[in-house]
Amino acid sequence: MFTIICSILVIQIVYVSCFTLRMILTLKGEKYTASAISMLEILIYVIGLNIVLKYVNQPACLIVYAIGYGLGVLAGSWIEEKLALGYVTVKVITDELHRYMAAYLRKEGFGVTSWVGWGRDGERMVLEVLARRKNEKFLYDCILAIDHKAFIVTVEPRKLHGSFWLNATRK
Repeated sequence: MFTIICSILVIQIVYVSCFTLRMILTLKGEKYTASAISMLEILIYVIGLNIVLKYVNQPACLIVYAIGYGLGVLAGSWIEEKLALGYVTVKVITDELHRYMAAYLRKEGFGVTSWVGWGRDGERMVLEVLARRKNEKFLYDCILAIDHKAFIVTVEPRKLHGSFWLNATRK
C-alpha cells in the first residue's frame, strides 16, 4: 500500500505541475509549448486517476491525491518562477532629477525611457524600464541602490513589438 500511496503522490505532483505550467504558458501566449505540455499532462492524469479509482475506498489514497494536488500547484509555480519567462516593464518614479539612474540602468543592460513628470510635491524623474523577468530582482536592486525611496510599479507585458533593445535581447 505504501508504494501505491507514493505513486499517487508523485503522479499527482507531476500532473498538477504540468497543468500549472500549461496554464501559465497559455496566458503568456506560448500556445505551442502549452499544447505539448498538455499532451504529457493528460497521459499522467489518466494513469493517476486509474490508480486512485482502484483504491477509492481507501481514505489515505484520497487524502494523498488531494495533498499531491496542492504540492503540484506549488511545484508548478516554483518551476515557472525559476524559468522566469517573458519580460517585465518597471515604472520608476524618483525624486532624483539627475539622469544618473537612467544611464546606470542602461549600462547594466536594461532598456530605459525617461522623462520629467510632475507630482504632488513637484518635479519627478519617471523611468520606464524593460527587462527580462529573470533579471527583475537585479533591476530592483540597482534602482534601490541609487534611490531607496523610489516608487516602483511592475507590470508584465503580454505582447511586445519593436525596439532595438528588444530585438537585441531576444537572442
